[in-house]
Amino acid sequence: MPIILGICSAARKRWADPFAVFIHAPYYFLPRRRSFDNMSCGRFRVLRTPPYLFPEGTVLDMTRYDFDSRIDRRGTSCEKWDDLGHFFGREDILPFWVADMDFRSAPEIIDALRAQVALGIFGYPTEYTEKYKAAVAYWESHRHGWDISPDEVGFMPGVVTGMSAAINEFTSPGDGVVIQPPVYPPFFREVRHNGRKVVENPLLETEDGYVMDFEHLKDVLKPNVTALLLCSPHNPTSRVWKTEELKTLGEICAERDVFVISDEIHQDLVYSDAKHVPLAKACPELASRLVTLAAPSKTFNIAGLRASAWIASDAKVAQRMHQALFRFHIAGINMMGLAALEAAYTKCEPWLDELLAYLEQSRDFVESFLRDRLPRVRMKHPEGTYIFWLDFRDYGMKNSEITDILVSRARVGLNDGSAFGVQGEGFVRLNIGCPFSQLEEGLNRIASEFGSR
Repeated sequence: MPIILGICSAARKRWADPFAVFIHAPYYFLPRRRSFDNMSCGRFRVLRTPPYLFPEGTVLDMTRYDFDSRIDRRGTSCEKWDDLGHFFGREDILPFWVADMDFRSAPEIIDALRAQVALGIFGYPTEYTEKYKAAVAYWESHRHGWDISPDEVGFMPGVVTGMSAAINEFTSPGDGVVIQPPVYPPFFREVRHNGRKVVENPLLETEDGYVMDFEHLKDVLKPNVTALLLCSPHNPTSRVWKTEELKTLGEICAERDVFVISDEIHQDLVYSDAKHVPLAKACPELASRLVTLAAPSKTFNIAGLRASAWIASDAKVAQRMHQALFRFHIAGINMMGLAALEAAYTKCEPWLDELLAYLEQSRDFVESFLRDRLPRVRMKHPEGTYIFWLDFRDYGMKNSEITDILVSRARVGLNDGSAFGVQGEGFVRLNIGCPFSQLEEGLNRIASEFGSR
């Protein structure tokens, strides 16, 4: 057992956490990790400390929020759990598919929703949403170093809603719209539903991860190709684009007069070895051809509240985006969503920081597990998101065969990679946004069927 040293005011000042409790412990006390410097372990965060303070390492208690409890979501109108029978043909499987998390949202968000419910009146929400726009602007500046005015912000029920509206507004029927597969399936769907043509600019797979193919992009940008959908960070490859990559993309699109719709819904879910840069910040000269879509939904696990935002620095783009949404009466958010968004962006950063430490531990565990137990399943190092791209191609199976084994024998539900484009053949997508024990159980189930093949 470790020896509890109590609260150290000097250490509190060093790590700026008034809730820190420091424990002196040898490395063997800490489970599941081979290296612990500047990493997390369970609900503990291990930091490299000066030798004169705690020579054997320091453990920071991270029990303010609970990410370990397994919560029963069945019977709660939850797509991830209640639709298993519909999508996979059986209900007795562990879900690792739909991109929401099995964690309770931040207490401050729950308190904000309780306050709305306690009022007991659920009338029309205000259309004058200045304080909510200010919350979005504050978050982008504080978290991502992107200084915007609240006047550049607008709202809609979902990022896909905004994507569809932007395609409809900034392109014409029959135009080509570029996507970069493998990519989130609605990118294909919304282009086609709006009567436009999908133009593929596939990502290049390298030893170090996926990269954009800029030369191919230049080739496909014909005069009738008028827009590009960017996924940043990228779903499902978990790439977090670097400033240089974004700048090059922006310069090409600006030169060819291509409008960019940048889906940045995963902007906050980035690990310590990467950094999200908004496209608008990386390439400000693209402003007259750019709208950014963002939301607290993935970050704070509130997708069901239907609260998302669009950001446009160019006044004409902003006016057109608002009109596009207003035309179909979808230019706003319900009152519960507004309350949750404001609380998330103004009160919940500590919860997010703790979540990211927890998810990063899970990411590292998945990488280690694949090396040790599933060496034929490959995964590029995830830089962001909690949805990872697993490569089963070494088994030489069709996606239908992989999915059948995963569902019928391993009893886990993952996304079939073929839904993300032909580039997803032989891949599945794994959602790690769940308690560690659930993730570990799921991986053990997969290893029981694929580990010896």
